[in-house]
Amino acid sequence: MSEQHNHSAIEFRDVTMGYDDRVILDEVSFMVNPGETKIVMGGSGTGKSTILKLVLGLIKPQNGRILIDGDDVVAMNESELNAVRKKIGMVFQDGALFDSLSVYENVGFRLFEQGLPEDEIEEAVRRMLRFVNLEDTMYMRPSELSGGMRRRVGIARALVGSPKLILFDEPTAGLDPPTARTILELAMKLRDLEGVSSIFVTHRLEDIKILSSSFATIGENGDVEFRTEQGNLCLVNTRFIMLKQGKIVFSGTDEQLWSSDDPYIQDFFKVG
Repeated sequence: MSEQHNHSAIEFRDVTMGYDDRVILDEVSFMVNPGETKIVMGGSGTGKSTILKLVLGLIKPQNGRILIDGDDVVAMNESELNAVRKKIGMVFQDGALFDSLSVYENVGFRLFEQGLPEDEIEEAVRRMLRFVNLEDTMYMRPSELSGGMRRRVGIARALVGSPKLILFDEPTAGLDPPTARTILELAMKLRDLEGVSSIFVTHRLEDIKILSSSFATIGENGDVEFRTEQGNLCLVNTRFIMLKQGKIVFSGTDEQLWSSDDPYIQDFFKVG
């Protein structure tokens, strides 16, 4: 194993997962490379969120291996899993914030638990809130924020501890297009400027189009700019997989996705 230092961020090897007689994942294998965003698509009940739970070690597969940074989480006990989870940021569909805590306490939750000095926590929380453009909400309650702002706070919380791996569980669901766009731009900033690896679960066609065609870059004045790829360029750090009945029916680039003549894929985008 000479390439030990060169492993993928996440690797599923022949993972099978089911409940009773219902198979959810059927010998699924895929990799997420360092700095890559893997967009996972499929209808409801196709195992998209099961993949995220497996990565976090919240459930164990019947078969197969799941490697994070080269370490197999399937074989780990709870304390080993907790160490791995510290490397992972999780962004939930609803933001999953504690209503009784301020934005500051929500974002800094992990750090308070670890008992870090208050000034360190404050500096870290400010930095994360600045990243999502919500520094002025620091002492507000989640109930005072719009749905889109709550989700951005959820992203700020996921970023605490600078994880190199982020899991997005349908983070744009139910948002209006401009608000959804803001969430996608944050995901692009993480991918293109911070080199974060991620799994992005979505069923929204617009998410897929934006994430596969736009990228974040630093402009001449030092501000973040979002540009659209020109011509047939392919974003090297964005790949897709589509699940159907527990199996991966597509894996590849956006160009391959749009030109696929698979009827299931074409139907999926018609509904979009």
